[in-house]
Amino acid sequence: MKIKPLGDRVVIKNLEAEETTRGGIILAGAAKEKPVMAEVLAVGPGGNVDGKEITMHVAEGQKVIYSKYAGTEVKLDGEEFIIVRQGDILAVVE
Repeated sequence: MKIKPLGDRVVIKNLEAEETTRGGIILAGAAKEKPVMAEVLAVGPGGNVDGKEITMHVAEGQKVIYSKYAGTEVKLDGEEFIIVRQGDILAVVE
């Protein structure tokens, strides 16, 4: 199944969080922080959103950092995705 975002929305998938600390301590599932780095899977067309002209600045395949509690989590075909607005993306990782 393919997700096609509308407007200024972007579909992202979290990258795996590290399971060990720098000191070598293995973290339990509950102790892990929610990851804030993800890969862009699909990008909406932008255009006129809420009366403003929006140009999309991210592209499929880029790694991004997004706001910690942003977006809507969606589970399709056993995989988890997050749909966020472009404004919730803070940076592109190069």
